[in-house]
Amino acid sequence: MKKLIALLFAFTFVISTVSGQTDPKAKAILAEVSKKYHSYNIVKADFSFNVENKQSNVKQSEKGTLFAKSNSKKYKVTMSERDLISDGKVQWTYLKNDDEVQVSNADNSEDALNPANVFTIFEKGFKYIYNGERKSGTKVYQMIDLSPTDPKKPYFKIRLSIDKAAKQLANVVIFDKNSSTYTYTITSFTPNAKVPESTFTFNAKNYPGVEIVDLR
Repeated sequence: MKKLIALLFAFTFVISTVSGQTDPKAKAILAEVSKKYHSYNIVKADFSFNVENKQSNVKQSEKGTLFAKSNSKKYKVTMSERDLISDGKVQWTYLKNDDEVQVSNADNSEDALNPANVFTIFEKGFKYIYNGERKSGTKVYQMIDLSPTDPKKPYFKIRLSIDKAAKQLANVVIFDKNSSTYTYTITSFTPNAKVPESTFTFNAKNYPGVEIVDLR
């Protein structure tokens, strides 16, 4: 599971359609999603992360809570076995079962998918195809597919589900070339969450006895 969770925050994307031009409707929808997200200061989102590979009979899941500053690289993610904290320059990974904190440089490259940009992964290097609407209960979702220009990427498609009324990302499904699918689902979303700036910095005083391992 540790490896799977690491994949969630470590895999990279450079996305566009294999052929054709960017779908104007998809572009317009994503522009609205981006504009609304960037109007917030700090967002809080509860999520579930699932990975499945039917060929290998693998099916695992994890739940967590994300805090992210919408116009920065700062974030905090809490999960059952670990926490991830970043001030935009440094990332701290707190392994709860080991009572250990691993310190590393934050990956702020445009190709990196991390909790700080999960709601805006489509903003750069992407082309899109609009695949219509899907209704689930009382909600309507707009479906948009992304595909990579770089054939060396391990992922051949990403599918986004956009909450039509809320104008926000609700679900991301990543399809890789090894027949695995990674699904990231937002189960609740709170805009302009009231949390202190210290949320995005690791303070060892709050973790007495923790072992700090500097990997930089």
